[in-house]
Amino acid sequence: MKYGEMVKMAEKIFPIWKTIKLGTGLKTADDFRQVLKKAGCKIGNWGNDILGKSVFTASETEIEVDLVNVSVAELGFKDGATRRDIYERALELGLGLCHAEVSPQLRLQYKDQPMGEWLLIGMELISNSRGGLSVFNVGHDGDGFWLDGYGGYPDDFWDDHRWVFVRRK
Repeated sequence: MKYGEMVKMAEKIFPIWKTIKLGTGLKTADDFRQVLKKAGCKIGNWGNDILGKSVFTASETEIEVDLVNVSVAELGFKDGATRRDIYERALELGLGLCHAEVSPQLRLQYKDQPMGEWLLIGMELISNSRGGLSVFNVGHDGDGFWLDGYGGYPDDFWDDHRWVFVRRK
């Protein structure tokens, strides 16, 4: 299947869920920490850890990205799948991995997130301080709105979770 055909397939299967802006002027992890705190958002220990890693960068220019919000089952895995399989299927279906900046920007721009929803961000893995591999997750619980991190090893198994990917243009 050619790239253009994959993109058209993704458009049919996965409508745009949310469009967010990257490159809004926030450059460093501390910039994001300050703005998240000012907005009343909490940052979990693992989220704070991977936010501070040197591989976390922000876009130099303002751009919009289209996101999809997809369950493991919607990717074709009714009984769950490994993170590696989830990523491979998403890419096969014309979706792309999110830039790490999507995570804190989504937290800031997704102000109507339903209570109890936690979304894993389909992104390149970031090594945490303990040497483990992590992805960001964005959630809303009784304590408020969160940016946190979650283990993302290739063989970690996921069942009823939802993932956010970029819909390629």
